[in-house]
Amino acid sequence: MEKSSQMGKNRTGMDMSPMHSEAMISGAEEYQDAGDADGQSMALIDKQYIGEADPIGSVPMPGTLRGALKAGMEKVAGHNPEVFLNKLGERLAFERTGVRLYESVITKCEAADESHPVGPVTVEELRRIRNEEAEHFRLLKDAMESMGADPTAQTPDADISGVAAMGIQHVLNDPRTSMSQSLEMLLTLELTDNAAWEMLITLADDLGLEELVAQFRHALAQEEDHIRVVRSWYETMIMSQAAKTPPAASH
Repeated sequence: MEKSSQMGKNRTGMDMSPMHSEAMISGAEEYQDAGDADGQSMALIDKQYIGEADPIGSVPMPGTLRGALKAGMEKVAGHNPEVFLNKLGERLAFERTGVRLYESVITKCEAADESHPVGPVTVEELRRIRNEEAEHFRLLKDAMESMGADPTAQTPDADISGVAAMGIQHVLNDPRTSMSQSLEMLLTLELTDNAAWEMLITLADDLGLEELVAQFRHALAQEEDHIRVVRSWYETMIMSQAAKTPPAASH
């Protein structure tokens, strides 16, 4: 069983010291101002900031004449290609980050020993998934370039995607996290990725980009396989820990 699933010297709960818990609750009640407890003042400040805030960046203008012409033609046809480019940029950033996240888990798997079991997880399968994530990155790069867009520019949703992934990166890079904890983070990653590819296919289909739709559907099929593999690993490890019983005490 993973050490993180075993009972130990965890003293974070209030039940560990009832006397100190009562003193803490009593102190909080003594100094609490009931008139300000609803948080309405803070909510008003938050709303003011939200109302005055600028957007997180913007979709860059096409860097080439070809790209500008394509964007202009789409506008005439009644489409907003910048939405598609924004989402292409998001997936590009996400797939690049996905490669790095799988690299982190590969390192953890290679460093495994009896105190850090990896269960059914294999380095070979992790590398296969990592390589497919890299292929998806190159596919998206080519797609952006085919539309006259600059794949090195960071779109607003790419920015948001990078910030959101930082939490997962911190978990996976922490040497203390177990393999099952890492798999849970990968599953979160893959479920998000799957839904985003579905949206990208819908947008590409709406723009009549049949070749990209076919390529994106192939990528989606691979992402669905990633979910299946990671979920199977995760569930196997958790259920094996839950079913494991400690050895009988010797007499």
